[in-house]
Amino acid sequence: MALFLHPFLKYKIMKALVYYGPRDVRISEMPDAKIEEPTDVLVKITTTNICGSDLHMYEGRTDMEKGRIFGHENLGVVVEIGKAVSQIKKGDMVCMPFNIGCGHCKNCEAGLTGFCLTMNPDPKMAGAAYGFAGMGPYSGGQAEYLRVPYGDFNCLKLPDDAIEKETDYVMLSDIFPTGYHATELAGVKPGDSVVIYGAGPVGLMAAHSAAIKGASKIMVVDNHPDRLKLAEEMGAIAIDFSKTSAVDQVLELTKGNGADRGCECVGYQCCDKHGAEHSNATMNELVQAVKATGSIGVVGVFVKKDPKSKEELQKKGHMDFDFGTFWMKGQRMATGQANVKAYNRQLCELISSGKANPSRIISHELALDEAPEAYKHFDARDKGWTKVILKPGKAAKKADKKHQKEHSSAD
Repeated sequence: MALFLHPFLKYKIMKALVYYGPRDVRISEMPDAKIEEPTDVLVKITTTNICGSDLHMYEGRTDMEKGRIFGHENLGVVVEIGKAVSQIKKGDMVCMPFNIGCGHCKNCEAGLTGFCLTMNPDPKMAGAAYGFAGMGPYSGGQAEYLRVPYGDFNCLKLPDDAIEKETDYVMLSDIFPTGYHATELAGVKPGDSVVIYGAGPVGLMAAHSAAIKGASKIMVVDNHPDRLKLAEEMGAIAIDFSKTSAVDQVLELTKGNGADRGCECVGYQCCDKHGAEHSNATMNELVQAVKATGSIGVVGVFVKKDPKSKEELQKKGHMDFDFGTFWMKGQRMATGQANVKAYNRQLCELISSGKANPSRIISHELALDEAPEAYKHFDARDKGWTKVILKPGKAAKKADKKHQKEHSSAD
């Protein structure tokens, strides 16, 4: 859709959320995003989300460089286009996949845009993303403006109800397609029983996707009551592993057979009921909870190395995986980040038609200025902090502005 815009004024600086070190993110003035290549599009960000994957960097568990702008879940209005852009126009409301693809390499042509072969300058790494460690030099969108490379390819133009359903459509940038990808990797079909480890945003979107696909029974495993309540509201069976064994509960619900399909939506920082990290916990439990010949889809983030882990294997990106049981049960597994463009247009149609409403998981809608405090709460998994969206154009509460001023002065 096209929106009426006042003449675009170029500023030398913009506000953005910047990483300065572990658990130290601040709203700072950064150089204005701008058109750098003829194929670029410049977007004024109207909604950007905090993702669970951002927390790995926020906590200092990755090699994220200081001075980088966070944010890979972005939506906004096009305010400038490069000379070679032909399909996207000024005024279009667009949502960007977190993957940045060139559109013409072997993987992009095959629909594997999460593993683009040209956009990451690291020759050993396939795939690029906004504001993400190891995924190229691209700035994130937790800012007022965002440069989008290959804008015709990477921008999804939104329908006429984009403003009305903006908080739904912004989920197309990552978590809705990623949750759907988990069910695709697991091979979920109508009538299947599905167990999903993790009731965070991606796990909840996997549950939503499994329901859309016609799963007969959806079980969601977590230990946060507020998140499990959301899972129940979405039609899933909540399994609290802090009370009794999640595997035992799944087996009881499936008459001892195990679930037909399993989805891993937590990643390497999964914990036991006491809060201790065990990177292999969800993977090994899925092997036990999924039936013989069943299949498992893994979209939770697992990294090549994790030097700050307390586990020796995990420091090297390895884990103690129960491959023997996995093999004996004849199970299958597929892994990897979502190729968002493979799904976002179809999922967009589901939102527009009213058959999908991913915004139901949003717990907080805040101003960009409130992002540092939001990160603290989201990182602590505080009660009620399920999914946070940030509005760069929204004014922060006065109390929060005062707190941020004091925080900046202390720095």
